[in-house]
Amino acid sequence: MHVQEWLETVPAVAVYALVGVVIGLESLGIPLPGEIILVSSALLASQHGDIDPVVLGACATAGAIIGDSIGYAIGRKGGRPMPAWLGAKFPRHFSEAHIATAERSFQKWGMWAVFFGRFVALLRIFAGPLAGVLRMPYWKFLIANVLGGIVWAGGTTAVIYYVGIVAESWLKRFSWLGLVAAVLIGVTSMLVLKRKAKKAAPEPVAAAD
Repeated sequence: MHVQEWLETVPAVAVYALVGVVIGLESLGIPLPGEIILVSSALLASQHGDIDPVVLGACATAGAIIGDSIGYAIGRKGGRPMPAWLGAKFPRHFSEAHIATAERSFQKWGMWAVFFGRFVALLRIFAGPLAGVLRMPYWKFLIANVLGGIVWAGGTTAVIYYVGIVAESWLKRFSWLGLVAAVLIGVTSMLVLKRKAKKAAPEPVAAAD
């Protein structure tokens, strides 16, 4: 069943909880579709008055910040052996190449890797645990974590919600033409944001001969 169709069958409180928990677990280091759940929920909020977009954005932000903080604590306690353990459990997401790329990003960009990592699927999973493993000072991590969580979760919720409102309004006036235009606006906004985040991340370093 499509994610949005499934979300329509559950009460608003359950949607808030689901968004917060899934994004929190993803930020903690478990590969889950947090962004898909958030986008689907924000679009659903634009079509159903029972779901408050402000509460939805707050739950998503809280899940992102808390999940990253727990991941940081786990990474700091687990140390270097932790990435290897994650690689054994989730080889597709925590391969040696992915870990090496993420580690280079952190070593070069520090706090910015945590902040912009919110907008990049790979770094969104790695950010908390890897920052702990590399023993980034917690105050630096916390600042980047909070700001990144607010901008990513709150911004995504707001953009998708208003795109949904515009789409519904245009759909009534211009049928499918309005819907297509509104969806293109939303997709373009997300792609621009992702491109800026990827530009801020360093290019993978080629292996030495």
